[in-house]
Amino acid sequence: MKFYSGFSLKNEAYLFEAFLKKGAYTVGGFSYGTIKALKYTQEQLQRGNRIDTLQLLSPVFFETQGGKFHRLQMLYYAKNRKKYMQNFIKTCFMPYEKKELEFQKENKEELEELLTYQWSVPDLLELQSKGVKIEVYLGSKDAVIDVEEARKLFLDVATVIYIKEANHFLQLS
Repeated sequence: MKFYSGFSLKNEAYLFEAFLKKGAYTVGGFSYGTIKALKYTQEQLQRGNRIDTLQLLSPVFFETQGGKFHRLQMLYYAKNRKKYMQNFIKTCFMPYEKKELEFQKENKEELEELLTYQWSVPDLLELQSKGVKIEVYLGSKDAVIDVEEARKLFLDVATVIYIKEANHFLQLS
């Protein structure tokens, strides 16, 4: 299995062991990592390689937020990167206790991509037509993304696993 980490994170796959399929032909990603997992899957299929399952855990979804939201996020990040990241991680774990995480250096280009990414239903349908099973995992208490709108978008193109009371990290407590 190939796994892509969330924004500024590394080695957090252990938090999702209950959901991740360990197969050689499975690609997964968490939050920002879902964008990278999708792109990797598309590239592998274009090369004629096999991918059976694409797992999107709490996929980024800010499509319903306006430009003002995006600008404010970028402004806050530029003003105080450390405080922004602390608040971001705190929000990811709300309303539950924060777990230990490993971090890597993030950058504003990745944050920009995360905030502006638009999911393409035709791209997802194309993956399905090539035999890729798409699984999307969403937590109802996710304070980071617009869960309900994400659920609506993905219902037509994926198996959506909606976890009641789970946060962005899909924790229940």
